Amino acid sequence: MIRKFQPSDLEAAMDLWLHGNTEAHDFISKEYWKQHFDEVKEMLPKAELYVYENDNTATFDGFIGLSGSYIAGFFVRENARSQGIGKQLLDYVKAIKGNLTLKVYERNQRAVKFYQREGFFVQSQSVDEDTGQREYVMSWQV
Repeated sequence: MIRKFQPSDLEAAMDLWLHGNTEAHDFISKEYWKQHFDEVKEMLPKAELYVYENDNTATFDGFIGLSGSYIAGFFVRENARSQGIGKQLLDYVKAIKGNLTLKVYERNQRAVKFYQREGFFVQSQSVDEDTGQREYVMSWQV
């Protein structure tokens, strides 16, 4: 089931954020993510967040965070991937918003392919000043 984020979800969300980033971005130092942990933990509850909670186990298996129509964060627990959870979360926010944008690292090909399959296109590309990694700005419109 998809529901709005609740303050009690913060620890599970941060655990998923840290593990998701270090796993998906093995080309960036784990220290980079750890250094940003407290900042993200403070900002996360201020975003528009939706959580995927497994109906059978009540586990927190994913979340998507929006700032307006910008997808600021999107994570699915590693052992819950390839089960349609990411698509459900994305479809949920597509139904709310008329258009969406996001940034994704070029080297995160699994995510790039997922977004392309879901109708996103590369709008532009640049280099992330913090990490030195090439990234795409991707967009989706109704």
